[in-house]
Amino acid sequence: MQTKETHTDFKVRSLDTIGTNESVLKHKWYHNLKYLMAGILFGILLVKSEIVSWYRIQEMFRLQSFHMYGVIGSAVMVGIVSVWMIKKFKIKTIYGEPIAFHPKPFSQGQIYGGLLFGFGWAITGACPGPLFAQIGMGATVIVVTFLSAMAGTWVYGLLREKLPH
Repeated sequence: MQTKETHTDFKVRSLDTIGTNESVLKHKWYHNLKYLMAGILFGILLVKSEIVSWYRIQEMFRLQSFHMYGVIGSAVMVGIVSVWMIKKFKIKTIYGEPIAFHPKPFSQGQIYGGLLFGFGWAITGACPGPLFAQIGMGATVIVVTFLSAMAGTWVYGLLREKLPH
């Protein structure tokens, strides 16, 4: 891989060595600490807003409360507005790299995967995003869900080519 030193904190990889939507910057290890801090703060936010609460998740699936639907709906709206703004104003990353959105073809497997994901979420009271926050807040039984998610990901990797496209 060709690199050229452009700054003391990071290196730029040659454009022919990367995919279409990957960063061309190669940062030193300590640049990842900001993501660790953001993850910790996000985890605290998830716990304090009760998004990781098994009780709240069960309320949602039993149609007994608007709490989770409100949070999910708000997140969808923020995402829609954010993507629109990125496209409209051609916003770049903080390092000046362009942000590209590529069309994704529909697949029958998305229906099956979504149903399986939803059933797993309803049964366990946990989706993959907040698993670490749930474990961090002391719900150690979620380790079983985490290990099951890892096993499911491994099995998916083995069977991927045989699944509906």
